[in-house]
Amino acid sequence: MDGPKKLYRTEGGAAMLCGVCGGIAEYFGIDPSIVRLVWAALVLFGGTGVLLYIIAAIILPRKSQIYPGY
Repeated sequence: MDGPKKLYRTEGGAAMLCGVCGGIAEYFGIDPSIVRLVWAALVLFGGTGVLLYIIAAIILPRKSQIYPGY
């Protein structure tokens, strides 16, 4: 994968719901569990996490759309 990094949703076994947290974790090179915990905290304490997740699930392309043949 040459060139600049791109943000996408993961697919298959790496995706829990829509793959948003997995894609963010791959983009930043961290464990997906950390991203999921932060997202859960946003949902529980801020209330904005659900809306942000839905928007990201709609806007972000799947990994196979960014990297054909994945």
